[in-house]
Amino acid sequence: MKIDIELVKNTLLRANIDLQITTQILQDLMFEARVRKEEFEEKEPKTKKQFVVIVNDPYGKIQELDCDFQGWIVQIPEDQSERRVLQKIHNAISDFNITPKGRKMPIKDITNACWYISEKIFKEHKIWVKTKQPVLLIPSANKILKN
Repeated sequence: MKIDIELVKNTLLRANIDLQITTQILQDLMFEARVRKEEFEEKEPKTKKQFVVIVNDPYGKIQELDCDFQGWIVQIPEDQSERRVLQKIHNAISDFNITPKGRKMPIKDITNACWYISEKIFKEHKIWVKTKQPVLLIPSANKILKN
């Protein structure tokens, strides 16, 4: 919580504290405020981050295809099958397409579904899309590289 220096000054004066002590307290507070402001301004700017999915590919099947794959990060309840994710997305698309907005601009693919369908509709189907834009899938042989 931030407190205005004028408020502190008025409070100290109302408390009948000696004027010299009040002045010294206010100077100390202003000095601390300047120091904190300088520390805040010196921080590095935040770095934008992106999501990347690392896919376990111990047999090199994905690497053999020699192309980039993209995907989306989604969450489902732990007790439900991962194989039903696409069915849940298709159900959410159907629900969206019957809304007034969906009738004007029907969704026809998963890219647009992740981008345009509201979180509320996905939540009704117990699926949470974490990335609206597709992320790059990076195959890994699940081994540590030795230098």
